[in-house]
Amino acid sequence: MKLPTWFWLSSAVLATYGFLVVAQSETKIIQDEGAKDTCWVNLESRGKCSEDRNCPFQLTLPPVTLQLPGQFGRIEEVFKEVQTLKEVVNSLKKTCQDCKLQADDSRAPDKNGAQGEPGDNRVQELESQVHKLSSELKNAKDEIQGLHGRLEMLHLVNLNNIENYVDDKVANLTFVVNSLDGKCSSKCPNQEQIQSQPVQHLIYKDCSDYYVIGKRSSEIYRVTPDPKNSSFEVYCDMETMGGGWTVLQARLDGSTNFTRKWQDYKAGFGNLRREFWLGNDKIHLLTKSKEMILRIDLEDFNNVKLYALYNQFYVANEFLKYRLHLGNYNGTAGDALRFSKHYNHDLKFFTTPDRDNDRYPSGNCGLYYSSGWWFDACLSANLNGKYYHQKYKGVRNGIFWGTWPGMSQAQPGGYKFSFKQVKMMIRPKHFKP
Repeated sequence: MKLPTWFWLSSAVLATYGFLVVAQSETKIIQDEGAKDTCWVNLESRGKCSEDRNCPFQLTLPPVTLQLPGQFGRIEEVFKEVQTLKEVVNSLKKTCQDCKLQADDSRAPDKNGAQGEPGDNRVQELESQVHKLSSELKNAKDEIQGLHGRLEMLHLVNLNNIENYVDDKVANLTFVVNSLDGKCSSKCPNQEQIQSQPVQHLIYKDCSDYYVIGKRSSEIYRVTPDPKNSSFEVYCDMETMGGGWTVLQARLDGSTNFTRKWQDYKAGFGNLRREFWLGNDKIHLLTKSKEMILRIDLEDFNNVKLYALYNQFYVANEFLKYRLHLGNYNGTAGDALRFSKHYNHDLKFFTTPDRDNDRYPSGNCGLYYSSGWWFDACLSANLNGKYYHQKYKGVRNGIFWGTWPGMSQAQPGGYKFSFKQVKMMIRPKHFKP
């Protein structure tokens, strides 16, 4: 309640009693009828409290009854209001001496035989309640501040350091086991035979780890490139160029549709034993765990087989739109991934028909060429294009490798080359079969 409201209240009350003093005959009648309660200040709540705990109060100063607003119930302002109320009561005492004498005659003595002012007792009771509530609020505030301090102390503990510590321990587990290498504190029986056996890994990050322990068959294996992420199945090529290759993509017969959206290329799709895309998230984890090289094998319908080899291959995470990083080229198929300054797939983001991240300003290369790939503006290579069983016409949206022999030459009837088989696979750069 604002102070000007109380000034108005005081003026109204004084004016009322002023009227009563002037009209002495009428005042006397009123005093005779209600002398017992004439100066008893009655303060009580009326009505229901609102949701923010504002309760309307009613102040009765005979013969005037005034309705006060709900803000009177606010704890933070009660003390000031009580002080103002005391000033009003004191003012009434001075303007109603006869009424005060009659009230004194009618009040009851306290336990000690002394007489007290009912208004003063009410004010003291309110003051006591205010002091009590203020003390409780202060104690609650101190407890909250103490808890807040404890929480700040807990935040000082770097949970990331703990997580990294655990990850390092898990990652080093394989190394610790391998370092034992069948060693014993004393001479063990058949020690030479034990040492000659390959050491069993606990975590296989890629197909090269299976090759090290003696796996030589091209098959599906389960790998865990990053202990913080789930393991998954991959197809391992244990024959090409010594083996140990983890296959990322395979095109054989057109049985799998490669016109897919972002989420499909993110998670992977197809059949690991036939045609598939391993998945951009998995490719990122594989290339993050070790320094990898990339091999691409291509075969056309004339049974010509060529390959491209890059001594570095890395795919960033989804936040960086699976950006491609390539090393130096070597091979027989030509460097189509870095064809020229204007057609260079290195350092480009991944684009799909529903997610345009290419450098072509007037459209979506993934939508136009019906696939997901590291498009520039737009392409000199696209191994995820549509599978055509023979030469085709129209948009060059099939499997494409721009440096293939005869690819740039005009074909009779406007036909375009197609490929019979394509395979993309990686293995660690320092791996030696």
